[in-house]
Order: sequence, then structure tokens, then C-alpha cells
Amino acid sequence: MKQRIALLISIFVMAVCIPAGGASAAGPPDAAGVAAAPTIQIDKTSIDNGGSIIVTGTAPVGKPVYIEVWADNQVRASRFDAEVDKDTGKRPYVLYLTNEMPAYYKIFVPKDQKENLDKIKKEGKKWSFSKALKDLGADAAYSVPAKAKIDRYQATLMGSIIGSRGDLLPQMDDKENRKRSMQLVKARFVNPDKVLGAEVVVNPDGSYTAEIKVRKGLTPGKYNIVAAVDKNLRSRPLTFENRISFPLIYLSNAGTSLNIFGPFFLTLAIAIFGVLMGAGGGFIMNPLLVSIWPLPHTIVAGTVMPTVLFSQGSGIYNYSKIKFLNWKLGVTIGLAMVFGGFIGPKLTELITLAQFKFVFGWILLILAGLMFWQTTPGYISKNKKEQAILKEFKKKAEEAAGAKKKA
Repeated sequence: MKQRIALLISIFVMAVCIPAGGASAAGPPDAAGVAAAPTIQIDKTSIDNGGSIIVTGTAPVGKPVYIEVWADNQVRASRFDAEVDKDTGKRPYVLYLTNEMPAYYKIFVPKDQKENLDKIKKEGKKWSFSKALKDLGADAAYSVPAKAKIDRYQATLMGSIIGSRGDLLPQMDDKENRKRSMQLVKARFVNPDKVLGAEVVVNPDGSYTAEIKVRKGLTPGKYNIVAAVDKNLRSRPLTFENRISFPLIYLSNAGTSLNIFGPFFLTLAIAIFGVLMGAGGGFIMNPLLVSIWPLPHTIVAGTVMPTVLFSQGSGIYNYSKIKFLNWKLGVTIGLAMVFGGFIGPKLTELITLAQFKFVFGWILLILAGLMFWQTTPGYISKNKKEQAILKEFKKKAEEAAGAKKKA
């Protein structure tokens, strides 16, 4: 009898001390007393060249929800660190390089963080991805790029000149790798709105919803999506597919898709005027391709190089027929281009898109100013030799045209 009374008293004390339901701010615990991981559902499993995916699910009550989305396709990302070190006062000249950067990567944060995200966007080129993650509370959701294998090279100016990235340095620990991966994310995607968005609506009961918008012209294939509330509480991953079809093509090393007819007709027009000026048109193609389509400047520079051979080849043939080609001068210039073509790609790897546009823009402005100046009446009147050369070229062109008609 005494044992039964003691048991009843114990049950009564437990009922009074423990709140009904056993809920806490961290959400309903599982059988082990640990908050349950968030759940996730998506409204569709495929999209065509971009589109919207509606994400819903539940999470522990009172916890913010972050959604991490990434593509299976990977691209290369690099960053050359030449900034003065605050501790040593020296420039490290280290090249960080990975081939495992997701071709698409983005973290979506709660909508109530939109104001903070707008502030980050206003920072312009000075924005920091690691600081943005911390300010938005999204560093707990950041995981996929942090696991990418990153190589680093101790670069030197002489090494760049002879076509070397430098000496390969030892692998970094996980903490340093994570830090450098954030810098590579910024180097790859450049703008904060490419990797961060405020779309998640979290309700008081722990349920949430978000509209995930995938832009047109991105990588096709499989995309992964995960909901996270902190480093240890993540949902199971779900997948959807982004499909593209001709005339869209995927540029695997650029991590983007584009309509192939756009570059075709643009290049056709540029080749006509480029060869007219004695060039392959590459100096015009570079800035236009970078500006019109979301292509990395390194890919543009490398792609345009061999394409110029086609316009140069047909141009060489036609210029030789009308006797406008001087092989001695051409071969001399060509040898210089061989050396320049060896050094140029390595230097391109060490500069950012902004630096590329800045240098290229000034070169074009200087060339445009120089050519315009040489067409002014004052310049032409002072250069009678140039006038004679122009007359000779005109005469040869007329003779060649006449001979062609007779044939």
C-alpha cells in the first residue's frame, strides 16, 4: 500500500513540473530529447531552362530556416591573393584554385533578412561573402563549397612569365579550406544576388515556404536542395532537374548555357568589319561576349583565340590575292605573338573580371583615339607618305578587281 502511494505521489510531481506536450523553443524533441531535423518538400522535379520551385516543410519552432541549393555540374574557380597582409605587411602572391566549384550555388535566407541583404548589395565590389553569411546567420547552412578540394600555388612574376603557376603548397586544414572556399565563391559568382536571396517565410508554428527562382541560361542537369536550421540540423536532400534543348547549348567550362545563334550572328558581323581593319575581330569580340552573356573573362579570352584563326585564314588568303600582304613584316610580328600568346593566358588567370574590363576598356579607348586622330585632315596633310601609300593600295585594289573581271 505504501509503495502504491509513493508511486502516485511521484507521478503527480512529474505532471506538475513538466509542461504538457514537452515542447521547447528549439522545437519538438525526438525520442532522445534532441530537436528534430527540418523536413522539406518541392512542388516539381524538373524545370525547363530555369523556372520556379516552391519549397515547403517544417522546422523546430522558433528557428530560422535556410535553404542551400547547388548543381551537380562543377566548374573551375580561382583567386589570386595579392592584397597586403594585415599582420605581416607583405603581399602573399598566392593563387587559389579549385575544379570542384558548383556551377550553380545559392543560399536562401528568411525574408526578414531582406534589409540586411540589401545593405550587403550596396557595398559593391567590397562585399565579403564570409561576412555576409555571418551577418545573415547563414554560415550554419554553408557546406557544399567548403568541401571542395582547393590547390594553392606560391606564384612569382618570373613564374608567370615562363608559364608556371608557381610552387604547389601543402594542403590546408578544414578551417582554412572553408575560409578560402568562401573567397572562391565570391570570385566565381562576383555579385551577392547570385549566391544569396531572401525568400524563406517561416511561420510561428515552424512551417516554412519559399520560392526558389533559377535563372535562365544556367547549368542543366541535377540540382540539390536542402533545408537547414544549423550545422547539425539539416533535412534530407531533394533533387530536381534543369533541362535545356537546342538551340541552347551548355558550356561546361563556363558553367552557363546560351542560345548558339546569338554569338553566331554577332561574330558574323564583327568578322566582316574586323578583317576589313586587318584584324581577326577578337579585340571586339572579347568585351562584347563578356558584357552580353554571363561568361567568365578567362573562358572568353581562351575561346576567342582559336576562333580568330578562321577569320584570319580567310583574310590572309584574300589579302595575299590583292597583294596587300607583306610576309617579312607578318612573320616578324607573328613571332612576337607566339611569345605573347604563351604569357597572356597565365596572366589572365591572375586577374579579376573587373581588372580585365578596366584594362581592355582603356586599350580600346586609346586605340580608338589614335585611329580617329590619324583620320583628321591636319594629320593626313602632314603625312604625305601615308597619302601615297593609300593611293598605291587603292590602285592595286582597282587593278586586282579589273583582272578578276577579265578572268
